Amino acid sequence: MPGKRITDLQVNKYKALRGEHSQEAAAAKTGISVASARRVEAMTVLPSQRPSRHWRTRADPLAAVWDTEVVPILEGAPSLMAVTLLEELQRRHPEQFSNSVLRTLQRRVSQWRAEQGQERELYFAQEHPPGRLGLSDFTVADELDVSLGGLAFPHRLYQFALAHSGWRHVRVVLGGESFQSLAAGLQDALWMAGGVPEEHRTDSLSAAFNNLAEQEELTKRYSALCEHYGLRPTRNNAGISHENGAIEARQGSLKRGLDQALLLRGSREFTDLAAYEQFVAETVRRLNARCARAWEAERACLKSLPVRRTADFEEVDARASKFGVFTAKNVLYSVPSRLAGHRLKIRLHSAHLEAWLGGVKVFECERLYANAANPHPRKIDWRHMLPSLKRKPAAFARWVLRDAMFPRSEYAQAWEHISAELPERAACRLMVELLDLADRANVVVELAGVLATLQAIDELPDIDALRERFAPRPPTMPSVQVELPSTAVYDELLEAA
Repeated sequence: MPGKRITDLQVNKYKALRGEHSQEAAAAKTGISVASARRVEAMTVLPSQRPSRHWRTRADPLAAVWDTEVVPILEGAPSLMAVTLLEELQRRHPEQFSNSVLRTLQRRVSQWRAEQGQERELYFAQEHPPGRLGLSDFTVADELDVSLGGLAFPHRLYQFALAHSGWRHVRVVLGGESFQSLAAGLQDALWMAGGVPEEHRTDSLSAAFNNLAEQEELTKRYSALCEHYGLRPTRNNAGISHENGAIEARQGSLKRGLDQALLLRGSREFTDLAAYEQFVAETVRRLNARCARAWEAERACLKSLPVRRTADFEEVDARASKFGVFTAKNVLYSVPSRLAGHRLKIRLHSAHLEAWLGGVKVFECERLYANAANPHPRKIDWRHMLPSLKRKPAAFARWVLRDAMFPRSEYAQAWEHISAELPERAACRLMVELLDLADRANVVVELAGVLATLQAIDELPDIDALRERFAPRPPTMPSVQVELPSTAVYDELLEAA
């Protein structure tokens, strides 16, 4: 083939085929050109037996500048590319070096680096005995373009893998690389695997190994987590990702597997988070099936699990204000009005939070995360506020949290329409009654569709008509008539017996 040296094997194969085929056919079967075939036929010795050539077939275009200019530049900056060197030579010597010299310069630079360049880093393939090493890592999965309910779903994936068999467990992460996400994902993986490896390795996760002295608490909590399971915690050097290569490579295969499954599915839209988590679990199950034999061997080498799981949450104190809200990690949450004024223990899990009062869990909701785009998000449940709003509907007009409490965008649009058409007090009362109807009849989605239709035709909602439409219908009992048979029938049965 062009650009490659002909080997002894090709010469012998060509000569063996030449006795049965034409020159063109024998060359094609050998993988050489016809011109090379003609040279092979003229050879008297094999290529390996020919003396090496020490002369040039054409003039060296770099002879005048190589030792005096190019080599000193390379010694000062060995990482310079050949194209950069050529541009510098063209600047120093106009019209002397054309672009056709680039390939020659690239070969000469490569030869110089091999002979006199800096030492290069070598990589050492590692042997992983079964049951010795488990690895954890997070990866951003935004390139999968997954959407939930029609909205883009930016998220991360936590992955735990066993180095010997490649068995893995994956968890969808809503926030960043937090300790809660790491602890929950690691514990889920260990209990699903049914055992514990000897060592757990991560990269320099801020959730596990924090380099700031004032935030060493995370490192202590991670050490306590590993101690609970009998794991030896280790990490690779910061910025040296190949030291964690057993998990880094699997992050790529995971996202490729998910992308292929999404292409096969035909849609990247999911109804809710639970549906997407189920999809991820099924995809990971198929990936694990590829290493079933190695996994069976490794599972037998895992250490036993402890008696119970340990805490995978962060606990903070918060007081529910008289406004029925509390703040945790820069996020505002609403609570049922009965909790207003109480000091709560808030347990922050990776995907949800729990509010505890006196050792009793009194509230639970989805957890939100603050970010640069939304530094102070709000999660206001309109059902928490509805009882008080029914007693004071006029407060709705200028309520600070009004826009955050609408259950769907159609209700916010309906409020804009109603407030523009009716006086303030009447508009507030109508809007509160609509929310009350949606709650009592459990018709949030259906009523949203009706409100959107009414707004499209510029018509205000009629609350009495809507109550009649969505009022629960009393169950209708069917009329059943039972005909009793004559007692003589039983006498006939007894006689027949």
